[in-house]
Amino acid sequence: MTGKEITKILKKNGWTIDRIKGSHHIFIKGDKTIPVPVHGSKDLPIGTVKNIFRLAGIKE
Repeated sequence: MTGKEITKILKKNGWTIDRIKGSHHIFIKGDKTIPVPVHGSKDLPIGTVKNIFRLAGIKE
């Protein structure tokens, strides 16, 4: 799963982009923040994807 795909999923679940620093998009929702690395079409490691979903409260 790429960073672009995760970005779309987070936006559908109410997360908004707060800022972009280099290749990392920082999403916010309430007082929570989640950094998402976006490296073109490269797949993110499965552990990174699971951690992002866990922080966002999204079931896989």
